[in-house]
Amino acid sequence: MIRFENLTKVFRLGGKRKVIAENINLTLPSGQSVGLLGRNGAGKSTLLKMIAGTMDPTSGRIVSSGTISWPVGFAGSFHGELTGAQNARFIARIYGVDTDELSDFVEGFAGLGMHYKLPFRTYSAGMKSRLAFGVSMAIPFDTYLVDEVTSVGDASFRKRSSEVFRARMENAGAIVVSHGMGQIRELCDAAIVLENGKLDYFEDVEEAIAQHNKNMKVSAQQRAAAKPALSE
Repeated sequence: MIRFENLTKVFRLGGKRKVIAENINLTLPSGQSVGLLGRNGAGKSTLLKMIAGTMDPTSGRIVSSGTISWPVGFAGSFHGELTGAQNARFIARIYGVDTDELSDFVEGFAGLGMHYKLPFRTYSAGMKSRLAFGVSMAIPFDTYLVDEVTSVGDASFRKRSSEVFRARMENAGAIVVSHGMGQIRELCDAAIVLENGKLDYFEDVEEAIAQHNKNMKVSAQQRAAAKPALSE
């Protein structure tokens, strides 16, 4: 269970107020895979960071009844001078899981070959994401936070990613961010839509997608209407 209690997050940019969350009160049930939909800039990644505990809200709080992953695929905490294997083992020790088992899983899953034993700073962006996704999936959490990661890599890797994710969902829940509605339909049981600081929960994924598409259309119309004014 993840519960938002009067959750508010506001940024101030160039003297302007940007509201990501405004007094949100909502409970997400345990064991559900929930899609998180929203326009670019709506604050989806910010919301994931607050759920993960890596960013504080302006006010209010988030309460959970189980363990929550960092945003799956996030590679920002890896040390550039350590190899992929050393980074994986370090994280295994932090989370109290068997280092050999985790490292073996990541090596086989990520498919990095000899690069697994090379410094992380030498990796391409795709290789970094594959390592990060492998480490994330190797650790058991009650809820996984997934931000566009299962789209990384070639078709074979994406297939493995989806298979591993579905296997984890047999005993866990997730919050999934994806711009691919096909992926949301495939992976999610329900969905939430973030728009103008409000978060709406939909038990029916199709209803959530319809609302998201409506928001996208309104946003496009507003941008089109603003262009003539900007050019005058």
